[in-house]
Amino acid sequence: MEISLAAEKIGHIGSFPVTNSMVLSWIASIILMISSLLATKNLKKIPAGIQNFFEAIVEFLFNTADSIIGDEKVTKKYFPFVATIFIFIITNNWLGLVPGVGTIGINEIKDGHNILVPIFRSGAADLNMTLALAITAVIAVQIFGVAAIGTFKYASKFINFKGPINFFVGILELLSEFSRMISFSFRLFGNVFAGEVLLMVVASIAPLVAPIPFFMLELFVGFIQATVFAMLTLVFIKTATTEAH
Repeated sequence: MEISLAAEKIGHIGSFPVTNSMVLSWIASIILMISSLLATKNLKKIPAGIQNFFEAIVEFLFNTADSIIGDEKVTKKYFPFVATIFIFIITNNWLGLVPGVGTIGINEIKDGHNILVPIFRSGAADLNMTLALAITAVIAVQIFGVAAIGTFKYASKFINFKGPINFFVGILELLSEFSRMISFSFRLFGNVFAGEVLLMVVASIAPLVAPIPFFMLELFVGFIQATVFAMLTLVFIKTATTEAH
């Protein structure tokens, strides 16, 4: 099996190329949509079964978010966006650890060698997906900031001619917004991709027992990376929606 930094193309929809990471992201989205429908199909005041399970998750995430925001009313405003990011990322990360992902594929000839192109690959192991999430998060932060404190007050964080120090601070703030996209996307991509490579190498050396502790580690890493992405987004939202003094 060849280790490819980029997601591999496995087909086309018309002229639109479909990659293996894209397929797993679609599966993650379908799983989440079906789970949401099942959890909210017959809502009860005293939850049970799948409703109880999802309410416990939502309550945990909300309490965590509220501990950062510090205002329950404000938390309710931004919680759906941040929780969606967390749940989507962790679903993608953990789906990437399902047996068969990365090992079931199509044999192709490349440079005279027979290689296996996996049909499924973790969505976060594709830089395009993590970059798209990062851009979405950063743009959303700007929109929330403008909506909370107004266009001109928010713009004054980046464009300020009240003094040379304020001007350069504004430029630095502007540059930091772009650096967040790079930081967000490469942190998530790097950790997930490195985990995939690690599991692949360990499995090729000792396929039965050796991968188990690393598999458990990757479950933890997948949770941590989803948490870091979502919590940093929430911190940036709080900063953007607070008027500078």
